[in-house]
Formats: sequence, C-alpha cells, structure tokens
Amino acid sequence: MALATPLRHLLPVAAAPSTAPDPAGPSLTTRRALSLPRVSLRLRSSVAASTSPKPRSAVTAAASAAAGRPTVLVTEKLGPAGLDLLRAFANVDCSYELTAEELRAKVSLVDALVVRSGTRVTREVFEAARGRLRVVGRAGVGIDNVDLQAATEAGCLVVNAPTANTVAAAEHAIALLTAMARNVAQADASLKAGKWQRSKYVGVTLVGKVLAVMGFGKVGSEVARRAKGLGMDIIAHDPYAPVDRARAIGVDLVSFDEAISTSDFISLHMPLTPSTAKIFNDETFAKMKKGVRIINVARGGVVDEDALLRALDNGTVAQAALDVFTEEPPPRDSKLVQHENVTVTPHLGASTTEAQEGVALEIAEAVIGALRGNLAATAVNAPMVPAEVLSELSPYVVLAEKLGRLVVQLVAGGSGVKVVKVVYSSARDPDDLDTRLLRAMVTKGIIEPISSAFVNIVNADYVARQRGLQIIEERILLYGSPEIPLDSIQVHLTNVESKFAGALSDAGDIRVEGKVKDGSPHLTLVGSFSVDVSLEGNLILCCQIDQAGIIGKVGSILGKMNVNVSFMSVGRTAPGKQAIMAIGVDEEPEKEALKLIGDIPSVEEFVFLKL
Repeated sequence: MALATPLRHLLPVAAAPSTAPDPAGPSLTTRRALSLPRVSLRLRSSVAASTSPKPRSAVTAAASAAAGRPTVLVTEKLGPAGLDLLRAFANVDCSYELTAEELRAKVSLVDALVVRSGTRVTREVFEAARGRLRVVGRAGVGIDNVDLQAATEAGCLVVNAPTANTVAAAEHAIALLTAMARNVAQADASLKAGKWQRSKYVGVTLVGKVLAVMGFGKVGSEVARRAKGLGMDIIAHDPYAPVDRARAIGVDLVSFDEAISTSDFISLHMPLTPSTAKIFNDETFAKMKKGVRIINVARGGVVDEDALLRALDNGTVAQAALDVFTEEPPPRDSKLVQHENVTVTPHLGASTTEAQEGVALEIAEAVIGALRGNLAATAVNAPMVPAEVLSELSPYVVLAEKLGRLVVQLVAGGSGVKVVKVVYSSARDPDDLDTRLLRAMVTKGIIEPISSAFVNIVNADYVARQRGLQIIEERILLYGSPEIPLDSIQVHLTNVESKFAGALSDAGDIRVEGKVKDGSPHLTLVGSFSVDVSLEGNLILCCQIDQAGIIGKVGSILGKMNVNVSFMSVGRTAPGKQAIMAIGVDEEPEKEALKLIGDIPSVEEFVFLKL
C-alpha cells in the first residue's frame, strides 16, 4: 500500500468519500476519436470505483469504534439533544473551561473533540493527541479556532455545523432592521432614564424602501423572503447566486456598485475573506445614497469601522445596526458602539434555543458519522491522499485553482455563475486519470474567494450544488505519450456576461486555458487569443488594436509606478487586428496606473485580476 502524505499547500483537500457518486453531482462527458462507447463506460466505472476506498483515518476510526465505544470530549456547552445522540454511540466526557494545559492532557485519551468558538485547538493539541484524535467537531460555522493545517498533518478530520442557525441569523437581521428603523433601542433607553421623547425618535417606514442583500446565500435569501413580507423592494449582489433562484422570490441580482448606490437599507451576509475584508470603506460609503441604513449580522471585518464612524458623523449613513465587530468584544470606549445612531447586540445571530439545539444535533451527527468511517459533506478538511497521486498532480492542482480564481473574476456583476465546464486534454486513458482532485480545485478557486465554505475533494460537489453551480467535465483524449498526465485544462463559464469581452470564445463562453510548464502553471488561452504568461502574482489583461509601441507604453506606465512586470505575452488574431496582452505583475498597481493604461487610445478594454 502506498504511503500517504499531508496536503500541506493544498489545504483543504481531501481523500475520497466512501459513498458512491451522487447522481445529482457533476455530469461527465468524454470525447475520443475512436471507441466512444467503451471509453465513456470506462470513465463512469473509473469514477465509481475511485470513490470506494475509505481514507486511512476513517478506517482507523471505524476499527476503534468496533473494538469498543469511542470517547468524545466536549469542552463547551452543547444542547441536550446533541449530547444524548453522542451518548448513545460513545462515552462522552463533558469538561468545560479547560485550560490549554488541561486540554492537552485530556486529548490523548479521546477519539473525538467537540468545541464551540471558545476552545482553541492548536498544533500543540494535535501533537498531544499522539495520533488518537480522529475527529474535531466545531459546533457552528466558523473554524478560526482550529488549526486546519495541523489537523490535516495529524490525520484528523474537522467537521462543522453550517446550516442549523440559518433561520436564527435571518430573524436577527430582520429584528435589527425593524428596531433600527423605529429607534427601538434608543427610545427604550430614554424612557428607562425617565424621559418622554416622542418627537426625537420618529422613525422611517419600511414599505416601498429598497433593501440590498449583500451575499445571497442561505441567510441572505431567508432575509430577502422576510423583508418581502414587510413590503420592501429587494435587490441582491452575489456573483454566484443563480438568477432563477433569486427571481423565484422576487429578487433582482445586480452589481456591487448598483446595490450600494440605489438602496435605502443594506444588509450584509458575506463571509470574511481576503477579498471582502473592509470592503465597506470610505470609498464604498461615498457611493451610497445619503441617509442609508446598514445592518451587519455576518462578520465584523467586512466593515472598516473607522470609515463607518466617519460616514455616521457626516450623515452618509443615517443609522447602523451591528451584531458583529472586528474585535469581539469591542473596546469599552468604542465610539462606534456608543454612537447614538448605532444599535448593537453581542453577536446574537445564532442565539436562539432552537438554533442551539439544531447546531448540537448537526455536529453530533457529523462526529458520529466520521467515527463510523463516513466522510461528512460538512468536512472542512480531509487528512491524506496517496503520495504518488499528489506528487504527479500537484502542479496541475495549483493550475486548476488558479484558473478557477481567474475565470470568475471575468464575470460581470448580476449575471450569476450557473454552469462551469472543465475540459481536460490528455493522452492518458481515463482509468489512469482521476480528475476529482482537479475538479475540486477548480470549484475551490471559483467559490472560496467570496465564500465561507472550505472546498475540498470531499465536499466540492456538495458545496457547488448548494450554490446552484453545475460542474461539467469533458476529456479530450490526445494521441501521444501518456507519461504526462495532462496537456491542458480549460475552464468555461456559460450563459454569463463578461467584464472583458476579449475573454469570450466564439461560442460566447468565458474561456481560459492553462498548462504546466517546467512545473509552473501558465495561462495559455484567453477567449480565442493564445498567450503564454505565468500564473504568479497578479495579472493585467489588455485588449487593444495590434500596432507598434503599445507594449512599450504599457510597460513604461508600470515602470514609472514601480510595478514590477514578471511576464508579458501578446496574442493576436492577425497583424493590425485585435490583440490581447497578458501582463504578470508582482503587486496590485495603483488606480492611477490602471487608469493611464485604459487611457491609451489603442487599448479597447483592460482588467486587473488577483491570483
């Protein structure tokens, strides 16, 4: 049996699930010049067979459970229904408020650990477990307090409970919205202080007002449904939300700028990722209607709190209702918390009796399933893959994720991504090329940058379906040496608008292609234009009329702005016709530099892409 190796730089990626393929999962198509029926059948057989082995950690857990009842350590309060479920299957040790030292002493005696947000499961904890700990269950969505890298290296599965508190969070957003509109908190405090100030706390009606839901996932869509019942007009921004799902509840999907500039109320439901950190800042507040009202029950870090305070003081933002903060709890002397026009609650979004019980049941079921040897769809990592597979596919895994990240940034706001086609060109027989890992990484690249989901080989198809995303795979079998697993990977987005017309293929899809050259991922095709640029750092794409001097002008602008160019490639349809210039840059150019590039007369369009 081949040795297994941790996925250090690909976290979170996982070993294969132990169940058969979901019939609702990605559709698979193979194209070959000869013997199409035989190849198509073998591909289906390959996919089915490749999902059957259980990961080593799952097998170990199952063997442990078979030898005797496993032991589960619960370090924070869990709902009674969840505890009862765990006790029916395992020995349960409820030890609350453990110090770090006490946790390290106990963890080597247990098979599973269940925590909430208050217990830090660090690398030292996994080392102290000495290989016995098989599962960490986080009763809630966020897993900031669990060291995923250390868990993966230790062969420990991490699962969470992402769905049980959806309704509670949506209800709290509506509660804050209505309380803010009618000054409930301020009026309550005033009356309890012995004052009677009816004229001071005149509110605003909600009927006919425009509510922008920023992030149209599970919570955002529930907020939209409830706000419709209050007579509000709902718009939403979410690059991955299906248009038909939004329209089914009477919601229009729009671009980010349109959402913030046309709404009377803005409700935030986006995760905190590098691309959303402080996305609400001085620049975005300046684009809003004067007197806008903001609700945040998502993550505190998506708002620049100093900028929000300035917007409140200058009247751009009339009121804010906040359940989450950058620092929790916020400082006692926080000017934002103390502001008269701000309503605050101490992160109560999931704090209902029903939600807490739901979370307890969801995490208990996930932990029990993992201890039985089943890999849950809520797994946020998975421990091992065979060393030879990782060694061979690792550069293509990096390429797949980069292509996913690149192609989704070419989508214009409001159209929604619904169908992704991934095309693999290879001389290798389908039986010898398992693309589950590559498919997962394309999905990861498309979804993760603006999602709280952790996409891996276990949950990639599940996460895609939850977001209405269909992943179609095709294989083009080439004639040549099968020693190299892949010649190229293409990613197509169909039925979407592009912010960069040059990326459209003849069929109207957004299309990008990449290859691995000398062990590094390269972009080789954009739309119908051949290019050759390393997918490192960041990328500028320019569509221009092919004429002398353009490369020099763009390079001169970047040089004057101290932007280092790592690679540059130009593809054209014919001399003097359209061309695309792909420029690899180490850092993000300042807006002035990008504007100067756009002002070059021969440049028809350009786009900056973060990789």
